[in-house]
Amino acid sequence: MEPPVAQVRVTVDEEVNREIYEREFREWLPERILDAHVHLVHRDSYPADYEPPPRSYQRLLANGSFTEEDCLEAAARILPGKDFRGLCFGSPGPEVNREHANRYVARVCEDERFCGLALVSPDDSAETVRRWIEEWGLLGYKPYHSLVRRKRAEEVSIPEMLPASQMQIADELGLVVMLHIPRARRLADPDNQREIVALAEAYPRAVIVLAHIGRAYYLSNVVGNLEEIRLRPNLYVDLAMLNHWEVLEYLFREFPRERILFGTDMPISCLGGKSVEINDQYAYIMEQDVRIGSSIYDAEHVVRFTYFYYEELRAIRKAAERAGLSRDELEALFYHNGMALLQRVSARRALGRGGGR
Repeated sequence: MEPPVAQVRVTVDEEVNREIYEREFREWLPERILDAHVHLVHRDSYPADYEPPPRSYQRLLANGSFTEEDCLEAAARILPGKDFRGLCFGSPGPEVNREHANRYVARVCEDERFCGLALVSPDDSAETVRRWIEEWGLLGYKPYHSLVRRKRAEEVSIPEMLPASQMQIADELGLVVMLHIPRARRLADPDNQREIVALAEAYPRAVIVLAHIGRAYYLSNVVGNLEEIRLRPNLYVDLAMLNHWEVLEYLFREFPRERILFGTDMPISCLGGKSVEINDQYAYIMEQDVRIGSSIYDAEHVVRFTYFYYEELRAIRKAAERAGLSRDELEALFYHNGMALLQRVSARRALGRGGGR
């Protein structure tokens, strides 16, 4: 592994970044920000001899970690002067010790600035999942398609990621399920559409958040694919890593705005780069030679980059202006929607501990 550094290592010009922030975002952004999609990466959650793959973003993290302290430092640098809070969870991967990762997230959530979700695999028993939730005070969980064994990640179905035993707990306790949907066509896949709707209807007390708007990073993937989803009141979306204002404008016009959560995918969003649409596809143009999905490295260093975080904010701002979001709706998007959801889930959890439902 490369030598440890003090924070997520980028070569973007920090003076230029500060100018971007002051010019484009300081006055426009609300004073309170809730980032509803934050990965905390703790080195102790990995085997002692674990080495990240050669082009893994984890090689850019101090000691291979992105801790609570790293997150707060990054937030202070990227969003200076704002009151930052986060909904956090571990970094999913088959090599991660979920017990350790979830215990760390629970410890972070002792800080009132954070709420947390547990990483879960379909191999985790209902008893284990319930213990993580009830003993550690977590508000739900995040399954991931790569944690389904014996099957290629893009061939996994949603029920294979989320067994009924786990969804029954989410429904009983009214938990948040952060769903990173599988299959190559993502939101546009008819089987995904059917399974998402079936999940929402079968477990109406669970709150299902489609991460990355169902991974709809380019326009043709979202157009025409929100009709059934928007009718289910327990289906939400987050905006993590969306750099495309066209996708966001469509969402703001076609989906209930009170069920949209701001999120960025930290620490990935702290890297330098931008997602672009190419021929009904998307690609991450990267400042560094890092593999995150369909990434293209600027090996000749011809582009001056800023954070993905700022590219996400730029896309949100342009889409919000075109779709006519009010100041109150912006404040709800960046803070109140997520906070109201988390407070509601927390209240249900407290009621459940008192013996009610």
